[in-house]
Amino acid sequence: MPVERQAGQVIVARYAGLEPPVGQIEELGLGGVILMGDNVESPEQVTHATAAIQQAGGDRGYPVIIGIDQEGGTVARIKEPATEFPAYMTLGASRDTEMAADVAQASGEELRAMGLTMVFAPDADVTTGPDDPTIGTRSASSDPQVVAETVQASLRGYAESGIVAVSKHFPGHGSVPADSHEELPVQVASLDELRARDFVPFRAAVEAGAEAIMVAHIEVDAVESGLPASLSPEVIGLLRNELGFEGAVITDALDMAAISQGYGSGTAAVRALAAGADIVLMPADVEAAHTAIVDAVASGELPPERLAEAATRGVALMLHEASGPAPDPAAVGSHEDLSYAESLGGVTVVAGACEGPLVEGVIRVVGGEEADRVRFDEAAAAAGLTTDVNAPTTVRLLGGTEPSAGDVVVALDRPYPLGASDAPVKIALYGRTPGAFRALAEVLAGTLPARGTLPVPVDGVERQGCPAG
Repeated sequence: MPVERQAGQVIVARYAGLEPPVGQIEELGLGGVILMGDNVESPEQVTHATAAIQQAGGDRGYPVIIGIDQEGGTVARIKEPATEFPAYMTLGASRDTEMAADVAQASGEELRAMGLTMVFAPDADVTTGPDDPTIGTRSASSDPQVVAETVQASLRGYAESGIVAVSKHFPGHGSVPADSHEELPVQVASLDELRARDFVPFRAAVEAGAEAIMVAHIEVDAVESGLPASLSPEVIGLLRNELGFEGAVITDALDMAAISQGYGSGTAAVRALAAGADIVLMPADVEAAHTAIVDAVASGELPPERLAEAATRGVALMLHEASGPAPDPAAVGSHEDLSYAESLGGVTVVAGACEGPLVEGVIRVVGGEEADRVRFDEAAAAAGLTTDVNAPTTVRLLGGTEPSAGDVVVALDRPYPLGASDAPVKIALYGRTPGAFRALAEVLAGTLPARGTLPVPVDGVERQGCPAG
């Protein structure tokens, strides 16, 4: 493979709009693309786009990387009529690793049915609570072992589906108080602290045979001060040498402020590859990144064997993906009952009765977004509940940190606002999917019990959940 082709192979690019960049893929020999929200209109449109992307890959002999962030919850680019799954924290609340595997397999099957070959999931970060502004419910738990077990189960499921899964964001984004989309976070924990907390799920991922791991744009003072982890030979060296990872290392998006504020696209791409990354994700200027990589090899700044190694790892990922089970077009949107079961296992009642109805008579639904209220109204009707704007009993849906007065308060995302509420019934739901609202309605109606347990500490709540039984 010529150097110019290798330089393209290590780039996974972003594009704008619904039309994929077939000319750029052909001209530069790009390793792949990532689909973001503005690239998605419907499952049918995605399927047509991915087919065009693969056609642009030509006769290279292996698939083009077509990746997507589809973690569930707030980070999911493809919505209905594909199956929507709740946030990953749902699985930490249920402690159900078999469910984690089933959900990952189902999600992977639906993505592959639409032509996707890579999913940027599972999230292996350990959240440290309200001071974590970025990860939140994208993490299964604040308990490293719970995250580790959930990640391992998810990797089993993704492997069954045939999609390439990318565990993220090494060395751990859940314990820094800044968002790398906006600035460069600084990790001040000691290396021993990182080993005992943040590294645990990544070590478990490696033990489970992870094919790819994403490295974050986080400065780690205890390892290599002054450099983002994604550009740090020392941090990537820890992943390779201490954790024993032999798969593909992928950077987080290079167009994020943590990188773009300090480095141009070409410089960032070259430095990431020189540090040990194998795929550079979303350089802001793809052509500049490609040119810089070729020039760096010519000048000796980037050893040719390092570029060749990186390109080979990317090809190996796609050769393995191509050997997986044949995609099933009927899979798309076929797992609504599984999504519901996942949410039901995670519903966490931290105040209020653990058995029987939590509401009586007619209820008034407030808060959240209009789409949330519509979905809940439909689920409530199916569960035998009646909603009316003048009802005396109020169910308040919390989408963030807004005021939480009401007879029943439901945290749709992070559970932390529940601690500040004096409502007699307080519930953590971890999702806004049709299945999540169906589970909520059935718990409120007393049809089914809530068996979830808070996967993170929440100050001010009466209990962690209802006892299993």
